[in-house]
Amino acid sequence: MTQTERRARSSGPDVLIVDDEDDIRELLELSLLRLGLASDGAASLAEARRLLGEKRYRLCLTDMRLPDGDGLELVHYIAEHVRDLPVAVITAFGSMDNAVTALKAGAFDYLSKPVSIEQLRALVKSVFSVSAEGAEGARKDSTSLIGESPAMVQVRSLIEKLARSQAPVFISGESGSGKERAARMIHELGPRAAAPFVAVNCGAIPENLMESEFFGARKGAFTGADADREGFFQAAHGGTLFLDEVGDLPLPMQVKLLRAIQEKKFRRLGDTAETAVDVRILSATHQNLKAMVDAARFRQDLFYRLNVIELRMPALRERSEDIPQLAEVLLARLAESSGLPAVKLSEGALRALKAYAFPGNVRELENVLERALALCSGDAIGADDLLLDPSDIGEASHAAPETPGGAPLQDYLDRVERHVIEEALEKTGGNRTAAARALGVTFRSLRYRLERLGIKE
Repeated sequence: MTQTERRARSSGPDVLIVDDEDDIRELLELSLLRLGLASDGAASLAEARRLLGEKRYRLCLTDMRLPDGDGLELVHYIAEHVRDLPVAVITAFGSMDNAVTALKAGAFDYLSKPVSIEQLRALVKSVFSVSAEGAEGARKDSTSLIGESPAMVQVRSLIEKLARSQAPVFISGESGSGKERAARMIHELGPRAAAPFVAVNCGAIPENLMESEFFGARKGAFTGADADREGFFQAAHGGTLFLDEVGDLPLPMQVKLLRAIQEKKFRRLGDTAETAVDVRILSATHQNLKAMVDAARFRQDLFYRLNVIELRMPALRERSEDIPQLAEVLLARLAESSGLPAVKLSEGALRALKAYAFPGNVRELENVLERALALCSGDAIGADDLLLDPSDIGEASHAAPETPGGAPLQDYLDRVERHVIEEALEKTGGNRTAAARALGVTFRSLRYRLERLGIKE
């Protein structure tokens, strides 16, 4: 069958196949034809450049080894001259370094030789979902990471770019800085949005259960396995697997995870055959993975496989100008969910929030506002309602200063507060309403303090 005849029988988008081996080009061409796609073939880098200048394609598949260059040169050429063209590299078995390098250079994804029809189908589905939904994706709400500071504008811009790729992304940042929210945005703005997003806290899984949790198990594979069960990889098939706190994975599990990511296959406990899987891997941790690699607590090969592209989430103290907008949105959400009337922050409260270091980042801001919403008695939250830790205000160190008696300041303040409240309750015979009046606070504020300090009647 001639190429013209194949094109006449195909109604799909065009694919450019770049490989100097005729039989591989023919095999890929026939496989794509079964998927309803026509293709052109190029045996060299020069021929590929010529065809790219003459025609418009929707996908490029290129081998890494070409007679007049390599696939990486083509990735760079396409990134510069045909920016909207997804390119996937074909790597030899065991040549993952080449694949990672290509992904870092801007390749959409990679295929391992021998290329299976399942691999090709998954890639094509992802690529053409990106193309078909590109305009829609650009219109999707990308404001779930709130803030107009330069740091957040840059984060959202990078997320939109990352959503168009299938490369693994490593999200770094302190606890509470929004790493999982960023991962969800990458998923929701990409071609896998309609497929599952499976978030896994690697630090919360007992080591003896990790393999079955990640890869699943057949009935009878171990004591207690009374039915077939799917693992995280199978649950995320077609979608995104988000590995949170990946630094907590023990070394034996790191080996198994690396193989599953590289080969895009896994074996359930009790199975003899491997199962192909199509997932995009996103990972995150608040730990310094590079330092863990240097200390031999994290595998270097897995680190480089996960850290193809890094997205750093800024700490809240690095974007304090976003606090007023964040606080407004969070307060409205909290008031609605608790059925309370909407309240505002006083100028004093805003100043206090902007001066606070927020070691717990956005998560801590939400907790502070939820507590303040419960404590405030009017239609505005004052600075006193925030109950911020004095040790984290202004330029103070994150380590709590000590009182002259040697106790941390917060412990000292808690003891004083407990003593005053207990004295008021004793004088009023345990009447909370009267004690609140004597202390000059609202009943709701006193009730909160009693719960926080563990004071029982």
